[in-house]
Amino acid sequence: MKIHFIAIGGSAMHNLAIALHLKGATVTGSDDDIFEPSRSRLAAFGLLPATPGWDEKRIHGGLEAVVLGMHAHADNPELVKAKKLGLKIYSYPEFLYEHSKNKKRVVIGGSHGKTTVTALILHVLKHHNMAFDYMVGAQLDDFDVMVRLSDEAPVMVLEGDEYLTSALDPRPKFHVYRPDIALISGIAWDHMNVFPTFEDYSEQFKTFIGLIPAGGTLVYCEDDVTVRELCRDIRDDITIIPYSVPAFKNEGGITCLRYGEKDFPLKIFGRHNLLNINGARVICNLLGVSDGMFYEAVTTFKGASKRLELVAAGPQTAVYRDFAHSPSKLEATTRALKEQYPGRQLVACMELHTYSSLNSAFLPQYHDTMRFADTAFVYFNPHVLALKRLPALSPEMIKKAFGHDNLYVFTGSKEMIQALESLAWGNANLLMMTSGDFDGIDISALTGKVMSLAGSSR
Repeated sequence: MKIHFIAIGGSAMHNLAIALHLKGATVTGSDDDIFEPSRSRLAAFGLLPATPGWDEKRIHGGLEAVVLGMHAHADNPELVKAKKLGLKIYSYPEFLYEHSKNKKRVVIGGSHGKTTVTALILHVLKHHNMAFDYMVGAQLDDFDVMVRLSDEAPVMVLEGDEYLTSALDPRPKFHVYRPDIALISGIAWDHMNVFPTFEDYSEQFKTFIGLIPAGGTLVYCEDDVTVRELCRDIRDDITIIPYSVPAFKNEGGITCLRYGEKDFPLKIFGRHNLLNINGARVICNLLGVSDGMFYEAVTTFKGASKRLELVAAGPQTAVYRDFAHSPSKLEATTRALKEQYPGRQLVACMELHTYSSLNSAFLPQYHDTMRFADTAFVYFNPHVLALKRLPALSPEMIKKAFGHDNLYVFTGSKEMIQALESLAWGNANLLMMTSGDFDGIDISALTGKVMSLAGSSR
């Protein structure tokens, strides 16, 4: 196949491009700007566009398909020409559905936890040498790319994002996949720019459930009140399977799952991750993996990239980073760290980076979400507010919204670093949470400084 990607530099798009290249397709692409790590990864496979920007000359009748990224707008010159030539144009999720329409599709949805649940399933299936295709929203250990497409695998596991499909298609991505087996990990309002009310947002999950065919299965977290309410009135031709926190214990800073008469030590921790594990277990059961096989495999799972990821650890100090940015994710991650290290101070930093988080109408959703942190830092860049055409925020507004007695607000990354370096790190953990990068903060350098300060204070 000859396939062209419009906006090839996106996190999901460049992984699909690489996956198709590895499958033997001839792949070309374009984008107006490509950032790391997409840039280096595309270059490594010879897929980096020679020049930035859009050029309709890249579009020709010899193409069998065009894949349109979310970054491309309706007036994109390459898209306009592709339409004029009558080429097949797919959004990213449409292309994945087209590939998997004759396979069993497992779709993992939810406001939080979907990346980790998907990653857990992939880890277990790979551990037991089972054939599967997949798409996941984070880089995983032992997986070269975030997408795999094959002709022979009978199953495809898809992380189901509720954000829009493309500039031309306002459906949430997970509506496109039409799951045979679906999981909903939890529902907490997000994407305010698209779903202005919680009711609008939760309705997308109701629609998602309605897309499960007769004979399909819905797995859901019964601890989540909203999900539980949605699942009260399910069609009779769908099997529903609830899950909750599995049996576990914490000893010596290690979380162990209890199965039968045996303990299975984990490399991850936190109540939210225990829920993620149990959801993944149910899905793996449905795919032919026994509980014993699952627990054996899950002990080697290290987590997905930037999901409560350990950056460095010493005798009295550890540094973690997490993709958390929404209220529910902030609360789950800070709670997990405080419960895992109850004797240590927790310094938690988060960046207001998304449209929802920077919206003054949404800010009250963050109330008490950082209560497990002893010291809380909140960072935002006023320039990003201007780019998103949102009203200005003040430190006072943010402090009031979060309701934390020991919270500090920063609008410059250098000032925040200086404040972090002024703290005592002898018996404290640092947690950095963002879907961005705190405007270029070097996490490795900051970690080195914190660990050095911790060592000098012993």
